[in-house]
Amino acid sequence: MSELILVANAADGTISTLRLHRDPAPRLEVLDTSGDVDGCGTFAVDADRDLVFAAYKGEPAGIATLRLDRTTGELTELSRRATGDAMTYLSLASGGAALLGVSYSGGLGAVWPVVGTELAEPHSRFAYDNLHCVVTVPTESGERVYAVSLGEDLVAQFTLGDGDRLTPLEPATVPVTPGAGARHLVVDGSSAYLVTEFSGELIRFTVHPDGTLERAEATSVVDPGAGLQHSRFGADPKAAPLIWGADVHVARGWVITSERSSSQLTLVRRGADGRLGEVVGYIGTEQTPRGFAVSDDGRFVVAVGEDSTHAQLLELLPDGALEQRDRVTIGRGANWVRWV
Repeated sequence: MSELILVANAADGTISTLRLHRDPAPRLEVLDTSGDVDGCGTFAVDADRDLVFAAYKGEPAGIATLRLDRTTGELTELSRRATGDAMTYLSLASGGAALLGVSYSGGLGAVWPVVGTELAEPHSRFAYDNLHCVVTVPTESGERVYAVSLGEDLVAQFTLGDGDRLTPLEPATVPVTPGAGARHLVVDGSSAYLVTEFSGELIRFTVHPDGTLERAEATSVVDPGAGLQHSRFGADPKAAPLIWGADVHVARGWVITSERSSSQLTLVRRGADGRLGEVVGYIGTEQTPRGFAVSDDGRFVVAVGEDSTHAQLLELLPDGALEQRDRVTIGRGANWVRWV
């Protein structure tokens, strides 16, 4: 079981490596902060080869390949590939042989073959407005790919086949409520869960055997006591009390989402069949929590905030309570977390 956590510090252009110690009491140790990845807001990890593919901004924007030393936590740069537009979300596929990325500002997505430790020329390009997420799901017959467009409020769905080429499913897209601000998606078995940025909803989709999604149900994950209103494209949630949903992850019998304006995590119970149950709590966390992540066994959550310089370690208890176990100093503008 992995006990390492990587955190992207966008304002510093670095990545912090943390280690979880479970005994005698859960705590985090900061091993190292390294890398030169300006504005990094996403990375993907090939844990088998200890490679980290980290997006960076600038002129030109691109993706850096870094080597992770699991003992020291240090990241050493191996190569770079310019992408033109800054990537918002990266995911690996085909056992690490392909890297998928989407750009919010560029409204495009692509697949890069991974050759050794370098990225080759991209292919299988696609375009939707304000793409915010791309996830891959291995299946017995290949892989499924889902890309979320905030600008068009839809989920594009593909198969990843021979040569790691994308082929749209039929239908090619699944609609989300107009104006909801579709943002991040996670797939778990026969259910997919999507969090919206503007309406603060958690939407569950049924995943059919052919990989297509069908909307099944939705629930609000915004604390009614926070006094937040439905947001809209182009609005500044820091200038008004607006909903600002961000991330979503699954942890055993729960779905957890983050909301930045209230700086809270929301826990939603889910049944054995994947269906959504009641909201069991709103838990305060780091200021403006864009990203968080759950350990492989679903026991621990590490949350960070864009307006915080700390990482918070929380333990998920059987009743759905999240209790803080530790809090350590990291870099500025932390926004992306992954267990590796």
